[in-house]
Amino acid sequence: MPENTIALRKEVQEKVRELGEADIVVGIPSYNNAKTIGHVVRAVQAGLSKYFPDSKSVLVNSDGGSTDGTMDVVRETTVDFDSILLHHRVGNLHKIITPYHGIPGKGSAFRTIFEIAKSLNVKACAVVDSDLRSITPEWIELLVRPVLNAGYDYVAPYYHRHKYDGTITNTIVYPMTRALYGHRIRQPIGGDFGLSGKLASFYLSKNVWDTDVARFGIDIWMTTTAVANSFKVCQAFLGAKIHDPKEPGSDLSAMLHQVVISVFNLMEEYAGVWKNIKGSRPVPTFGFVYSVGLEPIKVNLEGMIEKFRLGVKELSVMYESFLPGELMWFLATVGEKPKEKFSIPDNVWVEIVYNFAVACHRKLMSREHIIKSLTPLYLGKVASFVIETWESTASEVEQRLEELCIAFEKEKPYLIDRWFEEEEEE
Repeated sequence: MPENTIALRKEVQEKVRELGEADIVVGIPSYNNAKTIGHVVRAVQAGLSKYFPDSKSVLVNSDGGSTDGTMDVVRETTVDFDSILLHHRVGNLHKIITPYHGIPGKGSAFRTIFEIAKSLNVKACAVVDSDLRSITPEWIELLVRPVLNAGYDYVAPYYHRHKYDGTITNTIVYPMTRALYGHRIRQPIGGDFGLSGKLASFYLSKNVWDTDVARFGIDIWMTTTAVANSFKVCQAFLGAKIHDPKEPGSDLSAMLHQVVISVFNLMEEYAGVWKNIKGSRPVPTFGFVYSVGLEPIKVNLEGMIEKFRLGVKELSVMYESFLPGELMWFLATVGEKPKEKFSIPDNVWVEIVYNFAVACHRKLMSREHIIKSLTPLYLGKVASFVIETWESTASEVEQRLEELCIAFEKEKPYLIDRWFEEEEEE
């Protein structure tokens, strides 16, 4: 076993020994989710019993020290199968409920789930968020079946979301990950996914579990690691992801910093992989893709534009140290335009993001300072996108995002030239 393998709690080790082996593990990481986790547990139990009645399955709740009775809810929650007309085998479904070890964060919870999956020698594993309001039993089939029946190692989630939900994914993470690694995985930082036992063991062998990856950034790390190491990947359409959405102009700077620094760190690790990839290709999608009703999201357009203007004014000296002169001229002039004419074109946004990545790579200053200074520019791009798509339908917005992705792919040679130019000079 790798050196970074954690020691599972004594009672968990005993439960694992008692079970011997299993076919499927479904993990639910949690922290003070007593109000929502009962619904998630019922959906997981129903999904396993309905779609995998002949498989030996284990539900693992990996908890981060909840004080609201979350673990008690998991322990006590059962499904009234008579009410949902299911024939099931109660003896094939087991629970392991345990606090996780390690630094606080979702990644440490995942590590415990993967350790249990490895110890039980499972064929397939799935992980779902503990605060989901839209999860159904079908999610379990969609996340597990491609692994068991089609030989996939990683099943990313694919949801329909409100056009102004997930703006960090839409404007940075999806188009950049797609351009770098050549796979069109629509939700590379979705919180719900399936994976093979082989991939779970591979994740455990990586020395990231005592780093910031375990605190944040675990979702994009898992997706990128699977793709960059040539594991077989697909995605599964899960319908709507209903959670507590945030207005795009609210304080997302912490989340933006966490996600973007993870993307940039992974670029360092896998530069030899993404340097040679051109264009992108679709990944297989399981499930029937259909339209869904989505909860509306408030947008404070004026607030975002004002934060953009203030950021450009206060951070201009810093930006000048790594952004080309033509980009600085553009940022200075666009902020002077009235709201209805405020626009940041795709090619400009791509060059901004790529230059931020190069600045971090060259360590021109603290990575933290560089990435935090991206926040006002990101808000400007989101504001521009909202103005442009205010009357657009969901499908029209998706087409608009496709154009942004193509811009990231088209400008990739610009990134490669700037990233590797120091090596070439040597």
